[in-house]
Amino acid sequence: MGNAGPTGLKERIAAELAAVRERSLAYTDADDDMLVRQHSPLMSPLVWDLAHVGNYEELWVLREVGGIEPLRPEIDHLYDAFKYPRKDRPSLPLLGPAEARKYISGVRGRVLDVLDRVDLTDPDPLRSGGYVFGLVLQHEHQHDETMLATLQLSRRPGLVRDGELPPGRPAAEPEVHIPAGVFTMGTGGGTDTTPWAYDNERPAHRIYLPGYWIDRHPVTNAAYLEFVEDGGYRDPRWWLPQGWEWAERNGVEAPLFWTRDGDTWWRVRFGREEPVPPDEPVQHVSWYEADAYARWAGKRLPTEAEWEKACGGRTYPWGEADPGRLGRWANLGHRAARPAPAGAFPDGASPYGVEQLIGDVWEWTDSWFQPYPGYRCFPYEEYSKVFFGETYRVLRGGSWATHPSAVRTTFRNWDYPIRRQIFAGFRCARSED
Repeated sequence: MGNAGPTGLKERIAAELAAVRERSLAYTDADDDMLVRQHSPLMSPLVWDLAHVGNYEELWVLREVGGIEPLRPEIDHLYDAFKYPRKDRPSLPLLGPAEARKYISGVRGRVLDVLDRVDLTDPDPLRSGGYVFGLVLQHEHQHDETMLATLQLSRRPGLVRDGELPPGRPAAEPEVHIPAGVFTMGTGGGTDTTPWAYDNERPAHRIYLPGYWIDRHPVTNAAYLEFVEDGGYRDPRWWLPQGWEWAERNGVEAPLFWTRDGDTWWRVRFGREEPVPPDEPVQHVSWYEADAYARWAGKRLPTEAEWEKACGGRTYPWGEADPGRLGRWANLGHRAARPAPAGAFPDGASPYGVEQLIGDVWEWTDSWFQPYPGYRCFPYEEYSKVFFGETYRVLRGGSWATHPSAVRTTFRNWDYPIRRQIFAGFRCARSED
């Protein structure tokens, strides 16, 4: 978006703002009980997410860029993601569904007024290239994906649409060799605002990696089931001690939402029970489960540097073309409510031949979430800086639920290694022999 002229860029931003709001309202088109109920202590009530995206827009676009007086300053603390943990949010005096919709609509009208008059050539980093609008767009799309995770946890059928996906195809060679050498990791520099990358993706820096092998496709349900059937969840050899303790304490025996009935494994997907499809990438697995599988398979998880190098140094593995929701390169933007079969997007392969790096499932890596050399915080510490350390593992690539505007080869996601409600899977790697 940053390469368009100011007028064209404003039109594109306005269209994207309309599209993301349509998505948010679709995921909250349910009865009030569904919206205000907490379906898991891991997640906020849907009505919290709905009002939160409007409050975030108000803070950054209206107040920071537009200089507008606060509309509802008394609710700021309710929608501060760091003020109250998710498990406590249902007890707060939140806006009800109708009031939340009215509030975010009022904010959005004023946001469009700010967009109309703002100078996108202003060197101010929030204004330049429309960065602040990219910030709120990506933020809302991220919460839309969170809403989908909440809807999955609710197990309520009929609320999430499905769609068609292309068929998969077997891989002639299951692994791809990535040669040793230096590559550029990350994007931009400092607080550069083109493209709309976050601070944790910056600055670009050169890294040398030894040669390695990486799976052509993410690990499928069929492959993961071999680990399950081989007693992988009952053998501590494959688990880190803290992962084994977590699995034992919680009785974890398979991916989240899987159950066994005789010889058949079933899963619950948005309230519908169905046999586990063998050729889809496995999802709803924790980092500990992914790591245990990789050890069982005689491999390991890739580092995030290895994952990014396998993308070939482009905005997307296939090049610079915007994937769009129904692009031929990747399964993004909720074109269907599930991952695509392995091998479904050969046109999306990286120059090395690695496929489905973008979309389908977030991919756990072996890396902790740490700042890059020369990192500069922008525009606020609570997006990235407060999470750095050895607490969160990095995920890459986006899922079927991720919007195309909220993912790229440099995008870094992170979560606790025990998390399974997110649409996460993985692929394996191994060092050269």
